[in-house]
Amino acid sequence: MSALEGKVILITGASRGIGAAAALACRDAGAQVLAHASRPSEAAAKTAAALGTAPDDFLFEDLNAPHAGFRLVDAALKRAGRLDGVVNNAGTYTAAPLTGDLADWDAGWATAHAVNVQAPADICRAAIAHFRERGGSDKSEAGIIINVASRAGHRGDGVEHASYAASKGAVLAMTKTWARGLAAENILLYAIAPGWVETRMAPQDIAARAEAVKDIPLGRVAQPAEVAAMVTFLLSGASPSATGATFDINGASYVR
Repeated sequence: MSALEGKVILITGASRGIGAAAALACRDAGAQVLAHASRPSEAAAKTAAALGTAPDDFLFEDLNAPHAGFRLVDAALKRAGRLDGVVNNAGTYTAAPLTGDLADWDAGWATAHAVNVQAPADICRAAIAHFRERGGSDKSEAGIIINVASRAGHRGDGVEHASYAASKGAVLAMTKTWARGLAAENILLYAIAPGWVETRMAPQDIAARAEAVKDIPLGRVAQPAEVAAMVTFLLSGASPSATGATFDINGASYVR
């Protein structure tokens, strides 16, 4: 039996990068994957084809909009009837410059909070309510949430991206809080904190890439499939006692 056979998993930001890799890995592990993207795109259509589904099978929701997370979970439950796991992967790497136009500063912080903190929090709230409702007397399969944070949530980021680092620190804090508070109900939460991963967020300029890699003892950025492998393992429920833990995937560039 496959590790996720019969499970229904919602994955946000699944059109490309880590989210697409996680969607494919979960599908290959036997799960029914509900893939989310902010809007229709060529990337979403490509991932849908790889999953063997139609492009409009994606759940589209702009997580920058108020209450988008609640609408997304509601749409997922209407589509599949239940959820066994949620992967909060969608995020934005928007700058909040220390100098220049104050409007750019305000927008950077507002967007980072809306997409990286509020939307995942809303999704967690809705998912936890669902897990509690269907948990019944035997809550051994109540539900699992994985929140994708970042190395930046621990060590910070560049001065222009304090909003991003702060948002990912908030993700780590809320994961720990709910893991501690909900473990007795067998609602499990984990965080994954990647460093640079081979996605569009990674440095593309040759010089910038070389500088980034110099900071990674392993000598390369991580591949999305490496993060996806951790996602499928945690969703399998193989190690419930690890609830509340953060799993660093950064090539030893930040070792706690």
